[in-house]
Amino acid sequence: MGRRRYVARGVPGGYRIWDNKVRRWWGDFYELCPDELLVELNGARDYDRITALLKRYRAEKR
Repeated sequence: MGRRRYVARGVPGGYRIWDNKVRRWWGDFYELCPDELLVELNGARDYDRITALLKRYRAEKR
Protein backbone atom coordinates (compact mmCIF):
# COMPACT_ATOMS: atom_id res chain seq x y z
CA MET A 1 0.00 0.00 0.00
CA GLY A 2 1.31 3.42 -0.91
CA ARG A 3 1.65 6.41 1.32
CA ARG A 4 -1.66 8.00 2.29
CA ARG A 5 -2.41 11.40 0.86
CA TYR A 6 -4.61 12.63 3.73
CA VAL A 7 -3.80 12.06 7.40
CA ALA A 8 -5.24 13.42 10.64
CA ARG A 9 -2.75 15.27 12.80
CA GLY A 10 -3.31 16.25 16.37
CA VAL A 11 -3.23 19.96 17.07
CA PRO A 12 -3.98 21.72 20.36
CA GLY A 13 -7.65 21.09 21.09
CA GLY A 14 -8.40 18.59 18.33
CA TYR A 15 -7.41 17.45 14.84
CA ARG A 16 -6.74 18.85 11.38
CA ILE A 17 -6.36 17.01 8.08
CA TRP A 18 -2.94 17.26 6.41
CA ASP A 19 -2.61 16.80 2.63
CA ASN A 20 0.76 15.13 1.96
CA LYS A 21 0.69 15.86 -1.77
CA VAL A 22 0.44 19.65 -1.59
CA ARG A 23 1.89 19.80 1.93
CA ARG A 24 -0.77 21.97 3.57
CA TRP A 25 -3.84 21.72 5.79
CA TRP A 26 -7.10 20.60 4.21
CA GLY A 27 -10.55 21.42 5.56
CA ASP A 28 -11.58 22.61 8.99
CA PHE A 29 -10.49 22.05 12.57
CA TYR A 30 -12.18 19.00 14.16
CA GLU A 31 -12.62 18.31 17.87
CA LEU A 32 -13.04 14.57 17.22
CA CYS A 33 -10.83 12.58 14.88
CA PRO A 34 -12.62 12.40 11.46
CA ASP A 35 -11.83 8.72 10.79
CA GLU A 36 -14.66 8.08 8.30
CA LEU A 37 -13.80 11.22 6.36
CA LEU A 38 -10.15 10.15 6.08
CA VAL A 39 -11.13 6.70 4.83
CA GLU A 40 -13.33 8.27 2.14
CA LEU A 41 -10.69 10.83 1.10
CA ASN A 42 -7.99 8.16 0.79
CA GLY A 43 -10.32 5.58 -0.75
CA ALA A 44 -13.28 5.97 -3.11
CA ARG A 45 -13.39 9.80 -3.02
CA ASP A 46 -17.17 9.92 -3.53
CA TYR A 47 -18.06 13.63 -3.60
CA ASP A 48 -21.56 13.17 -2.14
CA ARG A 49 -20.28 11.01 0.73
CA ILE A 50 -17.47 13.49 1.51
CA THR A 51 -19.97 16.37 1.56
CA ALA A 52 -22.27 14.48 3.92
CA LEU A 53 -19.39 13.64 6.26
CA LEU A 54 -18.17 17.26 6.26
CA LYS A 55 -21.66 18.44 7.23
CA ARG A 56 -21.83 15.84 9.99
CA TYR A 57 -18.47 16.77 11.49
CA ARG A 58 -19.27 20.50 11.29
CA ALA A 59 -22.53 19.87 13.15
CA GLU A 60 -20.65 18.05 15.93
CA LYS A 61 -18.60 21.17 16.59
CA ARG A 62 -21.68 23.20 17.53
